[in-house]
Amino acid sequence: QVQLVQSGGGLAQVGGSLSLSCQMWEDAFPIFTMGWYAKRPGFQRELVAAITPNGDINYVDSAKGRFTISRDYARKEVNLQMNNLKPEDTAVYYCNARRPVGSATMDLWGEGTQVNVSS
Repeated sequence: QVQLVQSGGGLAQVGGSLSLSCQMWEDAFPIFTMGWYAKRPGFQRELVAAITPNGDINYVDSAKGRFTISRDYARKEVNLQMNNLKPEDTAVYYCNARRPVGSATMDLWGEGTQVNVSS
């Protein structure tokens, strides 16, 4: 069974920085689009940033200029560097791995990591 193992996160003050990492125990890592989603209380899980196998990157507007997603093919890892944190960044962050399988989509999820930003 493919696993996504998350690390990082924790507590930061407004304006501070945190990083998240997600390691994929799967040799097929290079063909997956990797992403980070945030789940805030009372809201649905939403995409924060994603990076395709080709390196194309997409950010939610609120993350642009503050967050950086990257992937390390040797370590089979995707990282999210979060700078200039705001209270509204407080959420549980989930790592996602996605790839098409025929006409369907395979979605894999990490266990979630809590990020708290205090003012």
